[in-house]
Amino acid sequence: MGVATISFLAFGASQVGTPGPANMVLLATGARYGFRAALPFVAGVALGKQLIIWPIGFGLMSLAETAPWFFEILKWASVAYIFWLAWKVANLRLSPNGGQGSTPPGFLAGLAVHPLNPKAWAMIITGFTNFVTVETPILQATATIAICLFACQAIFHPIWAYGGDRIARLVAGKPAEKILMRTLAALTVASVLFVLIGGEST
Repeated sequence: MGVATISFLAFGASQVGTPGPANMVLLATGARYGFRAALPFVAGVALGKQLIIWPIGFGLMSLAETAPWFFEILKWASVAYIFWLAWKVANLRLSPNGGQGSTPPGFLAGLAVHPLNPKAWAMIITGFTNFVTVETPILQATATIAICLFACQAIFHPIWAYGGDRIARLVAGKPAEKILMRTLAALTVASVLFVLIGGEST
């Protein structure tokens, strides 16, 4: 009973670490303005996800108690979206991004990234519907999801801002690019399948 924390951390890492709207923005920001100048924006992006985790957590977990069938529908809908997203990642091709502009986006601009990011919404909903048992107390479930995702973001968001552009330049247009994207997609699918197949016993 509770939250499958280790499994969710693996899932969260596969999601936070893979290319997506937020990471592409972080990559471009780091490439254009440098790591130090991008740090306020990085912090805003990381904290911005908390603005949707807590409302989703309390709303979904409360809904699970009164309408478990709707909770189940959300579960499979989010799984389908994540699988579709993994397919998109597998076929994504990186392209180093230069850019114009003298003023880097700041903390407030970063806060808005995840609330407007469908990948973030799907990731959070998948966390609650696939890695949390219905009997879990709302505060425990929400706090665990929030802490796990923030930990992943604290690791991966600075990496994308500092090293993402270099990775893109290194593999873009080369055979290694396909291998990288397909590996990231496979990790995403595997983390969800692990819970769907073995999560019932947790």
